[in-house]
Amino acid sequence: MRDTIDIPALVARREVYKSLEAPFYTSQDVLDLDIEVIFGNNWIFVGTEPELPEPGDCITVEIGPVSVLLLRGDDEEIRGFHNVCRHRGAKLVDQKSTTIGNIVCRYHGWTYNEDGELILAEHMGKDFKKNCHNLRTVHVRSIAGLIFICLAKDAPADIDLMAETMEKYIAPHDVKNTKVAFQSELIEEGNWKLTLENNRECYHCEGNHPELTVPLSEFGFGFSPDELDERRAEDVAQYERDVLENHARWTACGLPSSEEQHLANVTGFRTMRLPLMREGESHTVDTKVACKKLLGNFSRETTGAKLGGLSFWTHPNSWHHFMSDHIVTFSVLPLSPNRTLVRTTWLVHKDAVEGEDYDLDNLTKVWTHTNQQDADLVRLAQLGAEMSGYQPGPYSPYTEPHVESFAAWYIARLNDYFVKADTQKVAAE
Repeated sequence: MRDTIDIPALVARREVYKSLEAPFYTSQDVLDLDIEVIFGNNWIFVGTEPELPEPGDCITVEIGPVSVLLLRGDDEEIRGFHNVCRHRGAKLVDQKSTTIGNIVCRYHGWTYNEDGELILAEHMGKDFKKNCHNLRTVHVRSIAGLIFICLAKDAPADIDLMAETMEKYIAPHDVKNTKVAFQSELIEEGNWKLTLENNRECYHCEGNHPELTVPLSEFGFGFSPDELDERRAEDVAQYERDVLENHARWTACGLPSSEEQHLANVTGFRTMRLPLMREGESHTVDTKVACKKLLGNFSRETTGAKLGGLSFWTHPNSWHHFMSDHIVTFSVLPLSPNRTLVRTTWLVHKDAVEGEDYDLDNLTKVWTHTNQQDADLVRLAQLGAEMSGYQPGPYSPYTEPHVESFAAWYIARLNDYFVKADTQKVAAE
């Protein structure tokens, strides 16, 4: 038997600017609630439009006990359905990605069109109403080529703000005219919240990410001003000058760059274009572009390749980096209390040719190494959370404010759920 955990009490006593209590990272009961409340009611990033380049292309996404089928229709729009036949519940598409015509259940041949309408169900009798057995739909929203889904009946409407804000930031990178150069799936031995917390700070970067800290400055993620020696104080001052100068240049090129932060929203997000170090072109070990064919309308003659890195973070499960030559997206999905899937996708211009325009190892090296380094840290954090000596520890107000923002957002969503449940219980009585 599992120990009974008073989750509402854990939520109520959470201390601001401290890590969560151990059961939030270790309990199956908490994970079940996370899947229901967090992943079942909010907008979740699941992929990119280039993963479904042609009509009939589909991908599947597993979120806890839910399987979702995403299909590009003949009208180029992407639709989402529960990946379950309405006959006897067989899984419709068992591959991660494939190309289909209609959606056909291999068990008994029930067939659905691209709108999820049941169009063929043999041996059901003349009075059988096919239109009562269409596939269950899932909300789908593409934001400049990034695909978000929501499993709830009523999806949070404030995704409109995220879409309105991010379209102008992402559009110049022209996601829809890219292709997948590579995709990796890494299973981290830690709770999904530890994966997100690790991503939301760079306190750990200098000591753990030798590849990433070549192009990316830790100062872009905060620093403690009263602890800077003379050398580092000048480094910070130079970085801040670089931010101002580059933001002015990028804005003049039609690239929004200033920070936008809406982390307390139900659909919480943050974005900012950060200058990169040395050559300043890309997330590569030499900081130069990994792909000769630049994205969108970027060119060395007009905008140049030194466009920094546009970063985009969303609650509860994604972060993204957009550069002049390639894009890297990250999706986080829980598997168990101590196992999390991190799916990373590298996108390049759709006409770029591997071996001519880009070398795959050079393109992926920084984040392949960084992902594994982060996975190693998450594993250690999980091991610590499972030990009897664990107690919530303090976040740095300088380098970990966005960890606090994520934790506060998470607790607020659970609190909303419990308040709503209590209200409904009182009304029923």
